[in-house]
Amino acid sequence: MEDIQIRSFLEHDIYAVQQLNKKEGWNTLVQREEETLCAWLNSEPALIALSEGEIIGYLRGLTDGTVTLYICELLVKEDYRSRGVAEHLIRTAHECFPSTRVEMLASSDSEGYYADRGYRAFHGFRKSAEEI
Repeated sequence: MEDIQIRSFLEHDIYAVQQLNKKEGWNTLVQREEETLCAWLNSEPALIALSEGEIIGYLRGLTDGTVTLYICELLVKEDYRSRGVAEHLIRTAHECFPSTRVEMLASSDSEGYYADRGYRAFHGFRKSAEEI
C-alpha cells in the first residue's frame, strides 16, 4: 500500500470531510453541518486518512471501549478505493480498542466489500430523529 497516514480528526478537517460527503451524495451530513461537526467532536475513534497531505478518507466511530466498536461512517475518496485505505482505517480504529467486536452498517454498494473480508451480516432496524 502506498504511503497512507492515519491520524485523529481535528476540527479544521470538517471542510474536507464534508467535501467527501458531498461527492458521495451523503447529503444529510452535508446539510446538517453543525450537527455533523458536533458528532465528529464527540466521537471516538475519529480518524482521518491522508496521502501527501490530502484527506482521502475517514472513519467515525463510537465505542464502549470493551465490547463494541461501532463504525458510524467510513468513506474513502473514489480515486483511492481498492488500495487498502478502508482496511487501514478499520485496523487502526480496532487497535485502539482491541477487545471490541466491530459492527457497522453497509449500503448495498458496499455489502460485498465487507462480506469478502469476513464480516458477517446481521439484522437491524433504524428510525431517524424526525420519525420518532
